[in-house]
Amino acid sequence: MATLKYSRQREVIKEYLASTKEHPTADTVYMHVKEEFPNISLGTVYRNLSLLTDLGEVLKITTDGADRFDARVTPHHHFACRQCGRVMDIMIPVENPVDSVNARWGDGEIEECRMLFYGICSDCKKMKN
Repeated sequence: MATLKYSRQREVIKEYLASTKEHPTADTVYMHVKEEFPNISLGTVYRNLSLLTDLGEVLKITTDGADRFDARVTPHHHFACRQCGRVMDIMIPVENPVDSVNARWGDGEIEECRMLFYGICSDCKKMKN
């Protein structure tokens, strides 16, 4: 594989994602990176997010809305609020079914499982009451 050329724009995208606990959309990443690179295009942000995802340096979280991005690539799960759309990390142990599914399923080998839980976040729940 060819060596990937260094890109300051890509580095700033990674730095922004690493600096936030939010799980921003590509549009949100674009708005923040644009502060440092006023001439950057949304397409460049999308291409770099795609590349970083392919390289395993960023997670892409597909929700009912726009895709979200996360710099935390260690195994963990996510929660998406159906009311406000916020995506949050779930850092409590949740049993991963990969081993038991692989033991019962003979059509290949599952390498990872990412769970996305849906519900109402505590902020939205408080506003509802």
